[in-house]
Amino acid sequence: MKMTLSEIVQAIGLDVSETQQYQYQNTVVTSICIDSRQARPGSLFVPLIDQRDGHDFVEQAKAAGAVATFWQAGHSGRPTDLQVIEVTEVLPALQKLARYYLLKVNPKVVAITGSNGKTTTKDMIAAILAKQHNTAKTQANFNNEIGVPLTILSMETNTEVLVVEMGMDRPGQLKFLSNLVQPDVAVITMIGEAHIEFFGTRAKIADAKMEITDGLKEDGLLIVNGDEPLLTARSADFGPRTFGFKEENYLYPTAMTLTKNHSEFSVNRWPEVTFTVPMIGEFNVLNALAALLVGRHYHVTPEQMAQALAHFQPTENRTQWLTGDAGEEILSDVYNSNPTAAREVLESFVKVATKGRHVAVLGDMLELGDQAEKLHADLASELDPRHIEEIYLYGDLIQSLYHRLRGVYPAEKLHYYPLGQQAALIADLKNDLHYGDMVLLKGSNGMKLKQVVQALL
Repeated sequence: MKMTLSEIVQAIGLDVSETQQYQYQNTVVTSICIDSRQARPGSLFVPLIDQRDGHDFVEQAKAAGAVATFWQAGHSGRPTDLQVIEVTEVLPALQKLARYYLLKVNPKVVAITGSNGKTTTKDMIAAILAKQHNTAKTQANFNNEIGVPLTILSMETNTEVLVVEMGMDRPGQLKFLSNLVQPDVAVITMIGEAHIEFFGTRAKIADAKMEITDGLKEDGLLIVNGDEPLLTARSADFGPRTFGFKEENYLYPTAMTLTKNHSEFSVNRWPEVTFTVPMIGEFNVLNALAALLVGRHYHVTPEQMAQALAHFQPTENRTQWLTGDAGEEILSDVYNSNPTAAREVLESFVKVATKGRHVAVLGDMLELGDQAEKLHADLASELDPRHIEEIYLYGDLIQSLYHRLRGVYPAEKLHYYPLGQQAALIADLKNDLHYGDMVLLKGSNGMKLKQVVQALL
């Protein structure tokens, strides 16, 4: 991006004096940051107020090269040696600026949401569209009221398609984000139990996911998982394109071959083309089907889409294979978890052959509310000592699964560690794992199982 402070002031609807306007005209902003450690020459620093007050870090941003800062009205300590744009509230100003910049660049917008798979689907869609279009996408998981504006403001001025991931943890959140970006294409990957603590039922989660259509352009396209009745019932008026395993879908796989390192499949629409994704599991085939529908909507050929999927780079810690220090194979899927996602990866994990043992390390699945104990315990149906020989459980919520498995697994094959005993978990894993073993790690991000993965490497 490249805008003068004068343009930014106009974009967010501020009235300033002629003197300020003149000063602002001579200051050019080339990037936006909310973290002073990421400031660089030409940055506009946006001091958000959350657990920490961003205003306390303006000096650090200035030292790193920031040329200006937003400043919340009434906040003390306003700097005198840095260009300041005073706003009523910082976050709404950031969002207004993002909306202005989106309209200025005017790309097509693809928005993705879903209980599982949205980040991987976003990465697949961006890889496919990049074959024919200048494409920008959400980085990491910048998918909320802060992350989406930052995604918009980070795109280059020549961007033709912007692929935006949208998360939610409460009603109304997707409505706001959808109206902010006004997508040309909206994708809903699936409905699971993620955030059920805040919604109560999967039906209410489906209602909230459908908020992504609130800002959908009048001639926009809705793409949904057609195997999910909660979605097909709610989306019928939009005439959606559907994907899934059932043959009544617009796009479905006609054959699949699943291995440790990739999933290969063909589809009904282009039977002559074989598609491959470098990821494990049928659930990633579903993600790829959604991406293929977006690609064809933007006139990418099946052959180009196949090439893009074969080489796309998934975001870190999404079903990622690594090699441990003892030579064990590690399947790291520790960014997030809910019952549906855990079942899917466990089902795929046991199908991969290994010379040693299958070992599962499972952490708490958060935000399940009153149903947490039952939903954790019900994972027992996916755990069989004939297929997964050793189980390690970490957290407080997952204790219900431990109690359910005590009659299924021998005591020496079932290990439980309350929250706070991660060091003991790591020590025991290091002592237990050997060359040829295959270990899956799955849990919500808040359980910090990524530290366990790093310790094993």
